[in-house]
Amino acid sequence: MAVSPERPVAFVGLGSMGLPMARNLVRHGFPVRGFDVRAEGRAAFAAAGGTPAGTIAAAADGAGALVLMVVNADQAEAILFGEGALERSSPDAAVVLMATCPPAAVAALAKRVTATGRAFVDAPVSGGVVGAEAGSLTIMAAAPAAVIAGVKPLLEAMGDKVFHVGPEPGQGATMKAVNQLLCGVNLAAAAEALSLAAKVGIDGATALEIVSGSSASSWMLRDRGPRMLEETPRVTSAVDIFVKDLGIVLEAGRSEKAALPLAALAHQLFLAASGRGAGAEDDSQVIGSYRVLNGK
Repeated sequence: MAVSPERPVAFVGLGSMGLPMARNLVRHGFPVRGFDVRAEGRAAFAAAGGTPAGTIAAAADGAGALVLMVVNADQAEAILFGEGALERSSPDAAVVLMATCPPAAVAALAKRVTATGRAFVDAPVSGGVVGAEAGSLTIMAAAPAAVIAGVKPLLEAMGDKVFHVGPEPGQGATMKAVNQLLCGVNLAAAAEALSLAAKVGIDGATALEIVSGSSASSWMLRDRGPRMLEETPRVTSAVDIFVKDLGIVLEAGRSEKAALPLAALAHQLFLAASGRGAGAEDDSQVIGSYRVLNGK
């Protein structure tokens, strides 16, 4: 992978995560062409000093790297092959897939990309919008060591914790599934605990303060717990994100014949929240599933 003014970075997906990630590339001196289907995303990127592209093909033309921060593997496939981004990129370009996708789907995409002589990096992230804005994402990258070395400056512009988790595409996606399994189960458990306290009439703020300062504490509890007590909290990550991500966790478990009963239960609780119309609400509102179950 070689990035230069003549062969810039193409960044596809300027949403709540992708936009600040692309901004950080620009801040670190990378020439970046950004594309998003939303005109406001392209305009915001232009305001940050990036070069907006009117089409995916225009963004990818001659690019030394294609960074994809999209919704799922189907979108990545459509961009690379349906929209022609891969064939428009430099012959020695690297595709860096940073979305959360099923490991098997990532491995299949990688096989098609590397068959063209280009490199593929499976590099999902953790850290949310706050981490994307601060450039402090955790990046779980899987590719041969030489490929990782080539894209490491790019990754380090977006995250301050870049891990090489293995040489095979799909290993990064699996590590992200491990992370999301713990996040989702932890979040559901925190909601269950605070719901029990509420059921017996304990003040929510008091209960949260006690468990947050005890051995029961966790990052998810401290971060999401306060928003569980709010009627309309701001959205930092939606319920439907965990519906998707825990679905990917369960798919990864099935492919490896690994039993994941806690992940399955947490998935059902997020599904229930989404089913009652809370899919676009903050993921802390999974607590609503317990309120329905417990009548409180």
